[in-house]
Parts: sequence; structure tokens; C-alpha cells
Amino acid sequence: MTLFRRTSRLTCAAAAGALACVAASAQAQFKPFPTPAEATTIAAADAAPTEKVEIIGRHDDNAVGSSDAASQGVVRAEMLKSRPLLRPGELLETVPGLVVTQHSGDGKANQYFLRGFNLDHGTDFATSINGMPVNMPSHAHGQGYSDLNFLIPELVDRIDYRKGPYFAKNGDFAAAGSADISYRKTLDESFAQASLGSKGYLRMVGAGSTAIAAGTTLLGAVEVMRNDGPWTLKEGLERRNGVLTLAGGTRASGWSTSLMGYDAKWHSTDQVPQRLIESGTYLGKPFGRFDAVDSSDGGQTSRSSLSADWHDTDAIGTTRLSGYAMHYRLKLFSNFTYLMDRPTTGDQFSQQDSRNVFGLSASRSFSHRWGELFARSEVGVQARHDRIQVGLFESQDRTITSTTRVDNVRETQLGAYAQTTVEFHPKLRGIFGLRADRVEAQVDSRLQSLNTGSASKHLVSPKLSLVFGPWRKTEFFVNAGSGFHSNDARGITSTADPKSGDPLSRAPALVRAHGSELGLRTEAVAGLQSSLALWKLGFASELTYAGDQGTTSPKGPSQRYGVEWNNHWLAQPWLQFDLDLAWTHARFKNNESDDITIGRYVPNSVDRVFTGTVMLKDLGPWSVSLTERYIGSGALTSDNSVRSSSSLVSNLRVSRKLSPSSELTLDLLNLFDRRYKDIEYYYATQLSGEAAPINDKVVHPGEPRTVRLTLRVNF
Repeated sequence: MTLFRRTSRLTCAAAAGALACVAASAQAQFKPFPTPAEATTIAAADAAPTEKVEIIGRHDDNAVGSSDAASQGVVRAEMLKSRPLLRPGELLETVPGLVVTQHSGDGKANQYFLRGFNLDHGTDFATSINGMPVNMPSHAHGQGYSDLNFLIPELVDRIDYRKGPYFAKNGDFAAAGSADISYRKTLDESFAQASLGSKGYLRMVGAGSTAIAAGTTLLGAVEVMRNDGPWTLKEGLERRNGVLTLAGGTRASGWSTSLMGYDAKWHSTDQVPQRLIESGTYLGKPFGRFDAVDSSDGGQTSRSSLSADWHDTDAIGTTRLSGYAMHYRLKLFSNFTYLMDRPTTGDQFSQQDSRNVFGLSASRSFSHRWGELFARSEVGVQARHDRIQVGLFESQDRTITSTTRVDNVRETQLGAYAQTTVEFHPKLRGIFGLRADRVEAQVDSRLQSLNTGSASKHLVSPKLSLVFGPWRKTEFFVNAGSGFHSNDARGITSTADPKSGDPLSRAPALVRAHGSELGLRTEAVAGLQSSLALWKLGFASELTYAGDQGTTSPKGPSQRYGVEWNNHWLAQPWLQFDLDLAWTHARFKNNESDDITIGRYVPNSVDRVFTGTVMLKDLGPWSVSLTERYIGSGALTSDNSVRSSSSLVSNLRVSRKLSPSSELTLDLLNLFDRRYKDIEYYYATQLSGEAAPINDKVVHPGEPRTVRLTLRVNF
């Protein structure tokens, strides 16, 4: 760990480095930009590298020389096509080491796990689609709530992912990682697609693009979907989705604007106590692992947005401007403790969120000289404003019986960053970054005046990366930096418990994280791209949000470290292997309570993740892929006395081209019909007939074998 400590100290140099490099371009002793003659010399030097690096297959974006960290990468549409998906959010499982599960109905945001974090619904993993953030601060259900169910996988062009707080452009929720999803602006061919599956699954997608003027393209896509799932209580998930994009120009200089609309409703079978499944009966009736305790749980949600992007490249650099406006609504009904708090009516509660979100960002990247050294810098500003009405209610059979809290929230997040890449030597480049963030929140509590208030906080986060090589088609990375996540605005302003009225301590507005990483990326073996990362990440406090109580409370400081090993091997033009392994050690720095036990283990952290895919492609009209996903055991209590069970799931996709314009695809999800758990918790619940609450595992089963058949026609 000595190297980790040393790289952490390097972050102190990043602040001075970023500002000095950017400011230096304006000083007289430096040449701000290359002259035409210098540019020609630089281009010639770039065209004649000291070592030739071959790029093999369709993984060019992750080749040696393509990134600033071993844990940074790109997933292209070609790779996404080979992965069968049970849910849209599982597209993120193409990010090595990331796990996507569900503990409730499929209309709700997924549960995410990465680098020893139970990210809940997205607290420390920032996600965006077409430049619009998906994460919701001060959300009714959980901080950073990231609902990706409006994603249309067939439109995705690429996913740019980063892990760790080393990148100046990323702000709130990005300490563990981030993924920027980009949609296509034009299609090679229009298509219509229909999918039928077991358990009431039906999905239809149609999309097309056309040139409506010179250099201007209109793209439209529509999706409708219905699914009941394996649940005894039919899920009745109905999802409607649409995208309309107008774009013009080129990759170098162009613009686009997109209109998106999405709505969904569903019934949910939430997690249930393990003891209830083992008993096999409840209230005198048989009870199985796909049964529900409260049959009225479920919800509905909608999201509509308008976004625009403009970029222009000149002889010096590139300017980007973007903005968005979004309206979002959620009404969610859940019951996780059943009869523990309200034995007569049950413990169901409703979380409701209605908000308008507005955002702007601007950046300028440019090449210049720092003395005799070639450099490239980027400066940018980002702003986001949420106007939120958020409420928590007690309910029975989806009927509101009392109000716990209702708040009007105004939250503004401002960020500015600067980053400079300096080529010190053909075998060494440094990336110096500095980011400044500020959050301002104002909460108007409609029921409890003690919880009305305002708060603000700012943080400065230095970043530093060093890249060495390549030597023998291998490069090495040293990364360090700090990041953060914000806390719920209600948690940073409330001084009284909304239920009991007892005094509360305000949570910090922003929680700092420090991270460092040593890594390598190699193509020393022909056809094989491999990366290895040893990383460490510490948080000033863990975030715990009690959604059914309406309170946010921080836990003590934590520390995680681990190893990630990722491989992409094109063994033959028709045979491809992908193998990703991740191991994590997650602990609190001091003993912490989970309300049941006391210890240093971080509950719900996953220790090991393995994902492997074998793909056979272009075998005449046939293509086949098999993906194996293994999730290891993890502590469910702070003293590690209760652990989750591991799981192994296999997904198979077989495709056959029927003609040059049509294709039939068969997906077999959970191919071997393994019994596994999608999620496990450990907490107290009380069922009918029980005299007192019982501490027990509470589980949500993984779905059994699921069959889906898809016909796609291009035209």
C-alpha cells in the first residue's frame, strides 16, 4: 500500500499543475498555440511514433494509447449487440466489474454494485444519456436515484466509462465511477423489431432516420413493452418510450437536439423474508419464492426532456455548448417491514417525486505549448438546477392514510474544471486536473417548520494521472484524485425527525472521497487486449438514507481497495472472448452499527465479480454468444455474521440472418434455470401471527429461465 500512499500525495500537485498549465498558455514566455510550421512538425511527429502499436478487432477504443487510466474504456454498439438483456439497465454490465440487479418491480430503478459499493440506485455512480444526467439528487426514494428503464438499447452508439475520482469533467455521484451513454444520431438502415417471450413478455421497437436537408438528419424511434414476469402477482409492466432527434453538421462541427418521452406503470413483488419462503405457507395458503406479501405494491413514473448540443472545431481546438430541460414524476408504493410498525393497516408507504430540471454546460479544449512541451487543455463549466416537490406518506392498498413529510426543494449544483495534458517525453505524459463544485439547497417543509432551511457547501478536488510507455505494446498508469457525492437536501437542512419530532443532526452537504490507482494496459500478446488495475478509495462517510422514515444519516469513514483484471481476446476473426474479474475489500475505518450488529464490514458490499463472454460470429448466417456472470458472497451485517449467497447466471443468444434485411434472435436468459437471489438484505420484519419483529434475511429471487424470440427487419 506504500505506492497508494505516495500516489495520494501527488494530488496536492494537481491543483497547481492544472491552473499553471492553463494559465501558462496566456503568458508571454510561452507560445499559446502552435504556429502552422510547428503544427506541421507536431503532426509529423505524431504520425511517426517511436513504437508501432497494432490495433486488432473492433476494440480500437480500448487499445494502448487510448485512455488515461487502466480502468477507463469504451463499449461500442458492436459489442452491445451480442449481450442479451433481461432489463435495459443491464446494458451497464458491459462496464467491467459492474453488477445490475433488482429488488422490486422492473419499473423501478435497478440496484447497482461496483468496487465494493452497494450503489443503491446510483449514489456513487454517475450516469448520463446524450449529455443529460440520469441521477436525481434529493430524490424521494434514494440519493442519486438512477432509473435507466427509459433506455432504448438499439439506439446506443457507445458507452464511455470511467472508474475512480481521477477525471476533472466528472462531478457529483462519480466517485466510484461514471458511464456516459451516447445515442446514434443517424441509422444505417431503418428497422422494425418485435419480441415475444415467456411470462407475458411483448416488446416492439421501430426506428428510422432520413435526410431532410443538406447535412441535416431526422431520427425517430418508438418503443412499447409489456411484461408480467414470473411473479404470482402479475407485474403488469407497461412501458412506452419515444425519441426524436434532429442533427446537422459533422463530428468536427455540428449540432443536435433531442426530444424524449417515457412513462411506465407496474405492480411489484418486493423482497420477502427468507423464513417465509422456507415455511411454504402464509395466512393458511401456500407461499413460494415468487409470491408477494403486499399485493398492492408498485408504482408509476414518467420522464420527458428536451436537450441540445452544439460543437465547433477550429484550428486551435473545440468548443462545446449543451443544455437540457426535463420534467420527471414518480409515485412509488412499497412495504419492506410488512406489519412491524403498523400491525393493523400494514407498513406500506408511498414516496412521490415531481421535479423540473434545467442544466447547461460549456467547455473549450485547445492545444498549446508549455515551454518546449506540447500540451492540450480543457476548461469547462456545468450548472444544474432542480425544482422539486417531494413527499413521503403512509398508505394502505395505495390509498394515502397520513402524511409523514412534504417538502419543496430548490437545489443548485455548480461546477467548474480545468485539465491539462502535457507530453513530457514520448514515453511519459501527465494529466493535471482541478475541479471546483458548489451545492446550494433550500428546503421549505410544509409540515415541520424546524426542517425548513438552507445550506451550501463547496469543495475543490485535485486530480492527477501519469501515463508511462508504451514499451513492448504495454503502458503503465498512476492515478490519484479526490471526488465526492452530495447528500439529500432534506438531510442537510432537517433538525427534527419528521415522525417523532426528536432532534436530528444535519448531514454534511458534500462528502469527500479520495482515490488512487496503479494500472497497466497491454497488447503484448497478438489479438489480446488486457488491463490490470490495483485501486483504493476512501470516503469521509457512508450515506444511509431511510426512505420510509424520510431521514438521511451518515455512517463513519470507510475504505475500499481491490484488483480488476479485464481481457478482450480476438482468437480468430469468428471467435471472441471477454473475461472480467474484480475483487474488493470494503471496511469501515471504525466500528459501525447496522442497527443489529456492530463491526467494520460494510453491509451489502460484494467481494467478487466475474463476467465471461464467448462469441462466435459470422458463421455463415449464424452468430452465438454465451455470457456467464458470477457474483460472490458479501457481508450483510457489520460484524460479518450473516453473508449473502453467491450466484451464477448464464445467458445465451443465438442469431440467424434470414435474408440481407432480416434477422431472427433467440435469447435464453438464465439458461440453466438456476435458483439464485437477485438481492439479499438482513433486517427486522414482522409478519401476521408473529408476536415481535424478527431479524432475518430478506430476499428477492432472480428470475427463472426466460425465453425471448426477436424478429428484426431492416428497410
